[in-house]
Amino acid sequence: MKKIISVLGLMLLSLTLFAQTAKIDEKAPNFTLKDSNGKEHSLSDFAGKYVVLEWINYDCPFVKKHYDSGNMQSLQTKYTEAGVVWLAVCSSVEGKQGNFSNEEINKRSKAHNAAFTGYLVDDTGKVGKMYGAKTTPHMFIIDKEGKLVYAGGIDDKATANKDDIKTAKNYVSTALDELMSGKEVTTKVSTPYGCSVKY
Repeated sequence: MKKIISVLGLMLLSLTLFAQTAKIDEKAPNFTLKDSNGKEHSLSDFAGKYVVLEWINYDCPFVKKHYDSGNMQSLQTKYTEAGVVWLAVCSSVEGKQGNFSNEEINKRSKAHNAAFTGYLVDDTGKVGKMYGAKTTPHMFIIDKEGKLVYAGGIDDKATANKDDIKTAKNYVSTALDELMSGKEVTTKVSTPYGCSVKY
């Protein structure tokens, strides 16, 4: 009897985990995290808006590529001014690269002139694993109906070289522009590149 209960428990647990996994063209799983100022945000707070999730680690060379060049901030500014909610998410656990105090996060964000809506701290890695975030950066776009419509790399140049940005196809801006003009997202999935998320 105990064995049956144990098996049923494992099945239930696996179903629960399965139910929380983000999938393209399905409702994005809700989550609640605090930002680097201690304010709590839930994905459900932004119902009816486009939402970008950007997995971040300021010490990653691939993240530095897009921040040191100003590319990421340019995208953040353009789309937040158009009403998009842009959330940077850090899933680095304590003791791993990219896990900083809120004071350090805010200092670095200010130095970079970051223009995201908020920097969310996921230091248990729960939300990152829920979304299957593998790299920094790893980008996700959620439409106004709350469906996940893009998951993958920021662009098609999987290098840490800033010079490659100008010739890259930016999947994020392409998808957002398509959504805002009432079109279907052409590329819904691409291979993310960067440093591994430090779970």
